[in-house]
Amino acid sequence: MIKKLTKHGNSLALVIDKGVLELLDIDDKTPLDISTDGKMLIISPVRDEKRRKQFEEAIEKVNRKYGRALKKLAS
Repeated sequence: MIKKLTKHGNSLALVIDKGVLELLDIDDKTPLDISTDGKMLIISPVRDEKRRKQFEEAIEKVNRKYGRALKKLAS
């Protein structure tokens, strides 16, 4: 499958087809580990529950501290 990046504000986004998301059991709440070997981008779902909980706690902390500012920047 060949995809193009999509402009999303000042960033670029990769849109993943519904079929792939369903196959991998990924949704908008699934944290993704993004890494590279220097030549390829590697994206994989985080399945470690301890790591997932840490990720969710970090997101909550950031949203509590910077939520308003992030919403203003997004609009």
